[in-house]
Amino acid sequence: MLRTIRAFWHDQRGIALILVCVTLPAIIGFSLLAIDMSRVNNLHNDLQKGADALALADAAELDGKADSITRADFALATLVSNKYTFSTTAGPPATLAAAGVTRRYLKSLPATDNLPIAAANIITDEVGDASKARYVEIKVTPVGFSAIFPVSFLSPGASGSFNVGAVAVAGFSTSVCDFTPMFICNPYSSIQALGDTLRGNKRPMVALKAQGGGNKYGPGDYGFLKTPDGSQATPDLTNMFASTKPLTCYKDDGVDLAPGNVPPINAGINVRFDIYDKLDPATYPPAPNVRKGMAKQVDKQGNCSYVTPTGTPAANYMKLPQDKCFSAPGGCAGITGFSRLGNGVWDLPTYWSVNHGTSTLPADLPADSSRWTVYNYEITHPGLTNVAEQTLPQCNPQKASTDPKRRMIYVALLDCVANQVQGSHGPYPVQAFASVFVTEPAGSPPSADIYGEIIDITSKAGNGTLDNFLRDEVQLYR
Repeated sequence: MLRTIRAFWHDQRGIALILVCVTLPAIIGFSLLAIDMSRVNNLHNDLQKGADALALADAAELDGKADSITRADFALATLVSNKYTFSTTAGPPATLAAAGVTRRYLKSLPATDNLPIAAANIITDEVGDASKARYVEIKVTPVGFSAIFPVSFLSPGASGSFNVGAVAVAGFSTSVCDFTPMFICNPYSSIQALGDTLRGNKRPMVALKAQGGGNKYGPGDYGFLKTPDGSQATPDLTNMFASTKPLTCYKDDGVDLAPGNVPPINAGINVRFDIYDKLDPATYPPAPNVRKGMAKQVDKQGNCSYVTPTGTPAANYMKLPQDKCFSAPGGCAGITGFSRLGNGVWDLPTYWSVNHGTSTLPADLPADSSRWTVYNYEITHPGLTNVAEQTLPQCNPQKASTDPKRRMIYVALLDCVANQVQGSHGPYPVQAFASVFVTEPAGSPPSADIYGEIIDITSKAGNGTLDNFLRDEVQLYR
C-alpha cells in the first residue's frame, strides 16, 4: 500500500493539464486583450485615415481667395468618405464623412507641435477673413467601442466601453522652384496695385537698392534668402544666381533671410550679360541677347571682356534706357519715401536709332513696348541692322543660352514695412513671387543697384506667366 502511494506521489503524468487549468484564465485574458487592442487600433486607424483625407481635401481649397472657405466646405461635404469597423454601431462598417466631423479654419499654427491651437490661430470671421485661412483642423466626433475583455471581472462596476476619436490638421502652401535666392520689398501699396501696372504693353522699372543703413528694409530695398539647406555663404548665393535653373524651392508661407552686408553677387547676375568675374564661362552660359551699351575688347593674352566705350564710337552704343522720369526734375512719382519706382515710359526711338540705324520702328513693334518686348524682338529678328554692338554674346558665344529668360531673376516680394523686416528675424510671409527682367549689368557694391522691369507676379493679380514655377502643396501638419 505504501509503495502504491509513493509511486502515485512521484508520478508526473498529466501535470501539463493541471498547469493549463491554472494558467488558462490568464491565457484567455491576454488573448482577449490582444484582440481588443487590435480592434481598437484598427478603429482608430480607420478614423485617423478618414480625418487625414478629409483635412487634405478641405485644405486643398485654401488658396487665399475670398471664396476659399466656401469651396473648402463643399469639398469636405462631397469629395471624401471612409469606412470604419469595430465600433459599437450595429450592422456593416459605418461611414465617416463630413457629418461625423467638426472643422476649424486656422490662419497660423503654434510654433511647435506640442503646443495647443490657441485663439490667436483661429479664423473667427469666416466670411471677411476667408482669404487668411491657410490650415484646417478636422476633429472626428468620437465613436463608441466595446471591449470583449470582461473588465468588470477585475474591477466591479468598471466598463469596457469607451469612445475613440481622431484629429488632423492640414494646410495649403504655394512653392516656387528654380528660383534665385533674393527678395525685394514691395514698392507698391499692395500686390493688387502692382498687378494693375502689369496690364498692357508697358512694364514699370524699379531701381532696386541694396538695404541701406541700420538693419531694417524699406520699399525698393533688396536682400538675399538663405539656400534651402540654410547656407548664406557668398559663394553659394553667387553660384545660385549664376545658374540657369537653381535647384531651389521656396514656400510663400515664410522665407528666411540671409542677414549681414550685401555680398557681391553681381558676378552671378552679370554672367547673363557675357561678363565673367572668376566664374567659369563653360558652366554659366550668357543670355541670347546681351546688349548692354559696352564694347568688346581682347587683351594681349587673348582674354575677352567688355568696357564702356569712349570717344566718337560711344555714340553707337546704348543699353536699354531707364525710365525717363529717373532723370527728370523731381524724379519719378513713387510712393512716399521711394523715388526709384518708374512708370514704364522710356526712350525707345532713340535706342532703336542708335543700335539699329533708324528711329522708325518696325510695324509689328508697338511704340509703347516694354524693354522686355524689345529684347525678345531683337532675338527673334536676327536680320536687324546692328550699328556697332551685337546682340549675341561676343566673349562666350559657343555657350550662349537659347532661353530669353536667361536675363530674368525671380524674387520674393515682401511687405517689409508691415512685417518690420530685419535681417536677424523671420521667417517672413511672401506676398507673391515676381519675375524681373534685368535691363543692365548689376552695379558693384557699395551701390549694388539692380535695374529691371517687373514682368509678372504670382497670385490672381498676375498674368499667369509664372504658373510653371508654382507648386501647390497640401500637407498634413498634425
